Amino acid sequence: MSLAANLSAIFGDAFATQGLDRSFGLVVVSARPDLAQFQCNGAMPAAKRAGRNPRDVAEGVLDAITDESPFAELSLAGPGFINITLTEEYLASYIDGLDSRYGAGLQEAKKTIVDYGGPNVAKELHVGHLRTAIIGESVKRVLRFLGHDVVGDVHLGDWGMPYGQLIAELEDRFPDLPYFDEEQTDGYPETSPVAIEDLQVMYPEAALRAKNDEEFAARARAAVVELQAGRPGYRALWQHMRDVSIAAMKKVYDRLNVHFDLWYGESTINHRLQPMVKRLVDDGYAYESDGALVIEVMTDEDTKEIPPFLLLKSDGASLYTTWDLATIEDRVEDLGAEVILYFVDVRQGLHFEQVYRAAYKTGIAPEEVVLEHAGNGTVNGPDAKPFRTRDGGLLTLRELIDMVVARAGERIEENALATEFGAEEKAQIAEIVGLAALKYGDLQNHRSSNYIFDVDRFTSFDGKTGPYLLYGAVRMKSILRETGSRGLAAGPILAPDREQERNLMLQLARFPEVVERTAEHRAPNHIAEYAYELVAEFSRFYEACHILKEEDAARQASWIGLVERTLAELTTVLDLLGIDVPERM
Repeated sequence: MSLAANLSAIFGDAFATQGLDRSFGLVVVSARPDLAQFQCNGAMPAAKRAGRNPRDVAEGVLDAITDESPFAELSLAGPGFINITLTEEYLASYIDGLDSRYGAGLQEAKKTIVDYGGPNVAKELHVGHLRTAIIGESVKRVLRFLGHDVVGDVHLGDWGMPYGQLIAELEDRFPDLPYFDEEQTDGYPETSPVAIEDLQVMYPEAALRAKNDEEFAARARAAVVELQAGRPGYRALWQHMRDVSIAAMKKVYDRLNVHFDLWYGESTINHRLQPMVKRLVDDGYAYESDGALVIEVMTDEDTKEIPPFLLLKSDGASLYTTWDLATIEDRVEDLGAEVILYFVDVRQGLHFEQVYRAAYKTGIAPEEVVLEHAGNGTVNGPDAKPFRTRDGGLLTLRELIDMVVARAGERIEENALATEFGAEEKAQIAEIVGLAALKYGDLQNHRSSNYIFDVDRFTSFDGKTGPYLLYGAVRMKSILRETGSRGLAAGPILAPDREQERNLMLQLARFPEVVERTAEHRAPNHIAEYAYELVAEFSRFYEACHILKEEDAARQASWIGLVERTLAELTTVLDLLGIDVPERM
């Protein structure tokens, strides 16, 4: 149980003795650390509900606390705020008893699907795919840490018109490939005739042709119809394109420490489309409007217009809306989803509002299933517009990572770090530091906000940056190696006798509430901020408490124990952000 939860239980009991609800005993970290370490603000709302004086309620609560051993001071402020300061012994005892969960409990497990990829195959990942990937990955890890049954799904765009266009383009370029022979139904090559680099060139060219050449566009439409109908050659060619695309994506996602449990896509649920559409028409949910099939999702309570949900276009073609609705059906029926989280650009808010309303209205998603769009902002350049290359092109994610890793390598040299290491180890450290810089530079911002990409600021070893956090963790490892080499070991955590020692303990104790808040708001910036504050508190502790010079052996062992606990907790926090820590630097 967390330290704040322990205190809340004590104050909850005290409120209960006054005939008041235990929930009023909630204890939180003090907003005024100069006055107290914690505070309980329940007396005011409790008094309002009971028709009593708030200060009288607060005094009654304090009188009802029989075990005062945890408290160095309990005092009232204002109309009934209760300020709480712990004894040094109670604080040290709590820190000494922490296990590998650092006081965080397990929540009631829910089957949760985290949709946080959304790339289209046949294209390289670009800078626009960064935020959804790393934010979704972090929230997935946090939810798992708290005990939820979480499945991460990349949800590929792998079906539809782009593949008709690519098939038609390939047939024009390589008409003799066996995939285009209608008489052949098997025995296709195991090796793909195209690499991801080929698709990168062909895809935009084919899309442009389809806009300007009606004959080509008609062939592309026919090709996608045959693909979806199961023509063997087209299916085999589509599988090649999908496989080479996923292989390229995995290389980038692996570098980002982003790992999906499912590589599902639109093709996975294609078999659901026709039965679902028929059922929605038969049940009276879908109706024809200007030749298209739609579902009305606006209600009388709406104060702004919500357009009808478009189920099928006038030519009978399905859309993203159709696939997204069928995907919810699949996740509820086949995966048993209780919560489905979508980490997708915040600008898609209206789309998801329509999808969710349609899902609930039609019963595809029961009311108890949570459908939530956790929208993210954009990565912007110095002009505050979505980040692009100098020539106006969209920067690939691979290029972005390479840019930051290269700058991290330069920063390591500038700071005279890793000077005695070999070239291979230096390169490995630069990769870890660069990715920490990139990810922390993003995750420290609230997911819904835009931010300006600044490679020089992100890779600095000073300030609120990924490299600063890694340097702090590596310094902790170095301290433990040095103390270990001298035969020194950790011992029981003693009551702190210095402010910096006490503040580090209080910071370590905050972890449970921070990780729960991160999960509640689906926002890794909370735990990112905590990581920085933890390293900053450790730095102050390290400057004030000279471990190797300490003559009191018990105090020295206690400090070594604090270093161990801080490193362990920091490593966990960084892992929840998807950030690795090098052994040395």
